Amino acid sequence: MGEVAEAAGVARATLYRYFPTRESLLDELARRTVVQVAEALDVARLDEVAVDEAFLRAVRALVAIGDGFVVLAREREAAQDEDFERRVAGPLRALVERGQASGDLRADVPSGWLLQSLLALVVSVLPSAPGLGAEDAVQTIASLFLYGARGGVRE
Repeated sequence: MGEVAEAAGVARATLYRYFPTRESLLDELARRTVVQVAEALDVARLDEVAVDEAFLRAVRALVAIGDGFVVLAREREAAQDEDFERRVAGPLRALVERGQASGDLRADVPSGWLLQSLLALVVSVLPSAPGLGAEDAVQTIASLFLYGARGGVRE
C-alpha cells in the first residue's frame, strides 16, 4: 500500500481513508477494469461485423486495456465473477457462439472452452511479448485463436 500511495502522490493515510485494506483497493481496480473492458467491447460493435473482424476488434479492445485486463483475468474472484461474466465474458461468448453457428469456428468444442482459450491467449501473450506493438499483439493473438499454430497463417 505504501508503494501505491507513493505512486499516486498521496499520503498512506489518505489511501487508507479510501481503501481500508489492500483487498478493497484491488476490488475497486477490478471493478473499474470490468467497466473499461465492457465499454471497449461496446464501442467495438462486435455484432455489426463479420466474425473474423469482430475477433480482431475484441482482441484490440482487450489489448488496449493491457495489464489491467491481464490482472483482472488472472485474479478475478467470486465477487467480481458475476459482473465479469455479464459484461465481459457474455459479449465474447456471444461472439464465439456466432462464429460456431456460422461455421467460422469449430462447433465440436464447447463455446466456454473457446472463450477460455481466447482469454488465455490474451493473458499469456501480452506480458510475454512486451516488444510487440499493440497492433502486432492484436494480430498475433487473433490469428492464433482463429487459425491455430499452423504455418501459412491466413491474412
